[in-house]
Parts: sequence; structure tokens; C-alpha cells
Amino acid sequence: MSSELIMRRRMRRMRRNPVIRALVEETRLGVNDLIAPVFVSSAGGEIESIVSMPGVYRYPLNLLVQSIQPWMDNGIRALALFPVIPVDKKDETGSHALNRNSLTLAAIRTLKEAFPDVVLVVDVALDPYTSHGHDGIPDATGWVDNDRTVSVLCELAILQAEAGADWVAPSDMMDGRVQAIRRALDANGYSHTAILAYSAKFNSAYYGPFRDAIGSRKAAGAVYLDKGQYQLNPANPREALLDAALDEEEGADMLMVKPGLPYLDILYRLRQQSQLPTGRLPGLRRIRPDPCRQSTGLARLQSHKK
Repeated sequence: MSSELIMRRRMRRMRRNPVIRALVEETRLGVNDLIAPVFVSSAGGEIESIVSMPGVYRYPLNLLVQSIQPWMDNGIRALALFPVIPVDKKDETGSHALNRNSLTLAAIRTLKEAFPDVVLVVDVALDPYTSHGHDGIPDATGWVDNDRTVSVLCELAILQAEAGADWVAPSDMMDGRVQAIRRALDANGYSHTAILAYSAKFNSAYYGPFRDAIGSRKAAGAVYLDKGQYQLNPANPREALLDAALDEEEGADMLMVKPGLPYLDILYRLRQQSQLPTGRLPGLRRIRPDPCRQSTGLARLQSHKK
């Protein structure tokens, strides 16, 4: 007979170790509150400068540890991992996401072996793995199948937790995915793995540099990939707060607004609405000055009504 209690929310997930406790500390702001993004590519290559993000790099797996050691030396204790999946491993359903030898899982294992005390955050979404660049699996009409996608995301989250991810971060904006992932993790012995939910993720052209960094823009074959069928309409702040409330109800441990900089009002309102730790993904240098955006073609000024 199992002695494990069935609980949607476990407050102690956010007290698991000193690094996590420092990350969610409410009355102090410092380096302990920062999560550094890491773009990792297949082993054997060279460190690549990301043109759309000056000063940010893709690190090959074999050079990953030595490349980010200076970050650790300067007090960074949390990393967000973003894999650059080779084009030949992408397909319509993102099947490589569930490959136990994937770049993502190899990078998780490598980082946790080298830095066992680091808090490692890993996105749960299919856009790095799909040939079309969407966060889920589309049907014949192009509509992303919500429930089929969520089923795959649950399997992916389990693999990530098994590899050593401390926090899984569903960034797909599918309905019901937080509850489904929470249940899947708990059922497989990962009740200590926390969920950082991209709760208010807006459909935005600001993501161009990031999509370029992980290769999903090339997969999509377009400068701007419209994800309006599952990401939030920028004109709908109340809908954003409702999405976040649903994530909290389904068992999210933290809530996030993305992109953060243009939606600080949403972050403020969310902070008033929820007692959970809240944060923003500020852009990861995604919002570049106009000359960079224009020269790279990564963002376009658009005027349209939804």
C-alpha cells in the first residue's frame, strides 16, 4: 500500500533546497532571483554567436560545462535550458522530444552531473522538435490538437524529471496541460518536481530572435509564425488573468508572464490576484533595437485587428 498522499499542491516543493528558497524569496532582490538562459547545440560543434541576440551564444554539448562555469562562479544558481534540435530530427509531431537520447535530456544530465545544486528549468513544449515550429501537433486542417499534444507533453515532462530537471515549464498554452502534467509527475514518483507555468503567454512578434536562436523560425519557414490559436491575444488582459487562475487551480507552483517587458501591467495584476511566486520572462535580449530588427528581418511592424 502506497503511503504517498494525493495532493494537487505541495507547498514544500518550493522549500526543497536553499537555492529554490532563495529564488522565491519575496522581500529581497539579488542574483539569487535570476535564472540564466542556456542555448545548447549538438556536441562536436563550435560556440556560435546568435546574430539576433548580440552577446548570447549557442554552446555545444561537449563545451557546455566549461562555458557556463564562470556563471556559477559569479553566483548564478538557476539555469533555463533551451535546446537547438538538428533539422533532420524534426518532424510534424515532434517525435524526437520523447527520444531518451535527445539533446535536451543529454544536456540535463550533463548539467546536473557537473552542477548538482543548480536549479534546472526546462521548457515542456514541442516547438523545438516540430518541422513547422508550432508548440503542438496540428491536425489535417492546421488546428493544433490540444489533447493529443498534452498527452505527449506529459510524457516529455516525465522524461525531463527523470533526467534531473528540477522545474518543468509548460510553455505551450494548451488547455489543461498543468493539471495533466502534475498528475503524470505525481503518478511516476516526481511529486517533488515543480511546475513553472507560462500562464500569460501572449502571441507576439517579439519572439523572433528567440525562435531564431533555437531554430524554430527556420523550421516554420517564416519571419513571423502566428500562434494565435493557442497563445493569448495582446488585447485581452482579463483573459490572461483567467488563464493564470486556471493554471493555479490545476496545480502550478509558479506563474509567469511572457514577454515580460511590454506586459508589466499584467504582471502587477497577476501579483495582486495570486499568492504564488510570479515572474516574467523579460525577453532574453529578444527585444532588439530597431536597426538590429530591421537588418535581420526578425520582427516586423504590423497593423491588424484580430
